[in-house]
Amino acid sequence: MKLIHCADLHLDSKMTANLSKEKAKIRKNELLYTFKRMVSYAGDNDIDGIIIAGDLYDTKNISAAARNTVIESILNHPKIDFYYLKGNHDGDSLLSAFNEIPSNLKLFYNKWTYYEIPDSDIVITGIEIDENNSANMYDTLSLNPNKFNIVVLHGQETVHKTKEKNIKISLKGLRNKNIDYLALGHIHEYKEETLDSRGIYCYSGCLEGRGFDECGEHGFVVLDIDREEKSFKRSFINIADRILYHIEVDISECITTSDISEKIEDRLSELKIDEKNMIKISLTGSVDIECDKNIDLLTKQFENEYEYFFFKIKDESSFRVDYKRFELDESLKGEFVRTVMADENISQEDKATIIRYGIQSLAGEELE
Repeated sequence: MKLIHCADLHLDSKMTANLSKEKAKIRKNELLYTFKRMVSYAGDNDIDGIIIAGDLYDTKNISAAARNTVIESILNHPKIDFYYLKGNHDGDSLLSAFNEIPSNLKLFYNKWTYYEIPDSDIVITGIEIDENNSANMYDTLSLNPNKFNIVVLHGQETVHKTKEKNIKISLKGLRNKNIDYLALGHIHEYKEETLDSRGIYCYSGCLEGRGFDECGEHGFVVLDIDREEKSFKRSFINIADRILYHIEVDISECITTSDISEKIEDRLSELKIDEKNMIKISLTGSVDIECDKNIDLLTKQFENEYEYFFFKIKDESSFRVDYKRFELDESLKGEFVRTVMADENISQEDKATIIRYGIQSLAGEELE
């Protein structure tokens, strides 16, 4: 018996945080295509069921394209059962589109729902958490210890029970409940940990990274369950069409924009990132106040030299002042630096910024 565990697909996400309107549209369609590729993978690899642990959609009002993509995938794969648990982003748009719920679409409600897979000892159980059931759902869960039990939930893991009524999942409340595999959604990166002496819990993560807080590989989990032994193997399948990279580059030793460019070039060469992917460069470290640092020029250079789907540079570096250089400087610049440095009401960070702007002004440069 093989099952897929996925979650947080967020189909119909606007994707406009970093991208132009045109590229956002491309990424929006790529999310739909990745969902279709996952279902095709299931069909090609004898997968018996797909567990969707919440947030299939990004909004309660979904487009016709997003709705039809899911409907057609379900209807065109009648041998695959789809176990769909709604998350905090999901509404009823998908269900309202069906005149009749297809037999291979299995739903969960605000009470524990149990699906026993025919000709097996496997049971898939889930509940949609709300403010009315979040406090007592742990006490009402009843699982047969002789079955292989998969439990599906959507929410943020926490060790202890919490007064917050929504979205929190108490691991303590689920321990020693005869759970073999706890299929979770809500966290957008893959995570697997021990639940208790019998079972594990797992966040499959999202299928595609949407922002630079969702970098790296993304995909789904395949469970290969031995019915007789009631044991299973699991594997993570990376299916993301594009990967997002957040790369830190320390520019502390750089004096010119060309120096910074070489540092970035070295990191990109080292990582060998496919140009179809998306990159955010964060410049870190502390540079001299007279460092020539032209971020717009760097961005334009790398956009022209490479063909990454998206590329940005964010300057998170700070300035440092080598006070000894100006101690005996009798010029106006030296006097300005000494005056700022002597002011005890200004923080060290602000002193560096003020001196940077002052030196630029004295040199007749345009302030950045």
